[in-house]
Amino acid sequence: MQLTTYLSFDGDCRQAFEFYRKTLGGKITDMMPFRDHPGCEGLTEQDHDKIMHARYELDGFALMGTDATVMYPYKGVTGAHVVVSLNDPAEAKRIYDAFADGGKIEMPLQETFWALSYGIVSDRFGVPWMINCEKAA
Repeated sequence: MQLTTYLSFDGDCRQAFEFYRKTLGGKITDMMPFRDHPGCEGLTEQDHDKIMHARYELDGFALMGTDATVMYPYKGVTGAHVVVSLNDPAEAKRIYDAFADGGKIEMPLQETFWALSYGIVSDRFGVPWMINCEKAA
């Protein structure tokens, strides 16, 4: 069994996944616009080029996403965070800073009782992230 996070975007799924690939590494394995698939005839012309399904993979983990449409409006990302777990505080800072650029800092990256570095930030696409670099057990 494997759990996967599926995110909804406000028309910028493609840009978000390119940003994640550039920032985190990994690869985009799917990027499917609505235009290319049957059953999307009811969408407006502006929705045809939005992303119906995207998939990004990194070290056995998958992140999937879609763009909201007129039929299924964007409601933001609430009630969940994507967690990046690292062993290197310098790498944690690099990723945190990249997500904070154009985003919103919820908790500054700092040492905690469980982590060498831990912070919470929503990226420029509205996705909330927890960056966690745990102390050795």
